[in-house]
Amino acid sequence: MSRILVFGGHGRVARLLEPLLVERGDSVTAVIRNPDHEADVAATGATPLVADVETFDLDQLRDLVAGHDAVVWSAGAGGGDPERTYAVDRDAAIRTMDAAAAAGVPRYVMVSWIGSRPDHGVDPESSFFAYADAKLAADQHLQESRLDWTILGPGSLTLDPPTGRISLDVPGIAEVARADVAAVIAATLVDDSTIARTIRFGMGDVPIGAALSEERPAGEP
Repeated sequence: MSRILVFGGHGRVARLLEPLLVERGDSVTAVIRNPDHEADVAATGATPLVADVETFDLDQLRDLVAGHDAVVWSAGAGGGDPERTYAVDRDAAIRTMDAAAAAGVPRYVMVSWIGSRPDHGVDPESSFFAYADAKLAADQHLQESRLDWTILGPGSLTLDPPTGRISLDVPGIAEVARADVAAVIAATLVDDSTIARTIRFGMGDVPIGAALSEERPAGEP
């Protein structure tokens, strides 16, 4: 049994992830901002924990993270307001990484997006730029940390049923079911071969476990 802390615990991906972890025997704490969402999270088998990561400082986050075996970042501001996007997707995410390191919790899985690269090509005038820029900064901070990190870069998320199969390094902004993203996160947490890797993926034909174990593409961390 592992003790997993999920930031963004009421998100669509997180609510698909939580029962997968609970069913295999993990103890899951789901961090949520809105107390009205406690019942939804509890229904997944996870334990809801109300905390506002946007306002929590490093010490508060360290206390929150302490005692867990792994952290999953699946939170986000949801787009719209650039200032809040930077506050959550970059600044709060980075604080949780530093908090995990300070608390001695080495395993950290970041849910990013498939295009998170320095050359992502998003126009600075685009409403999507703040998200792309914030996620890139958070990903780079994680890569430079001493944590046992994995960055997951799924393509465009859909509500399709799970397939249990993906493909790595697909071109463009490939689609992938949220349920398959949840399964990838769950598999990543128990696969040490994913440590220190950025894994970009979309829907495909390869079983998730086999895909994650594929040889790293040249040039990828």
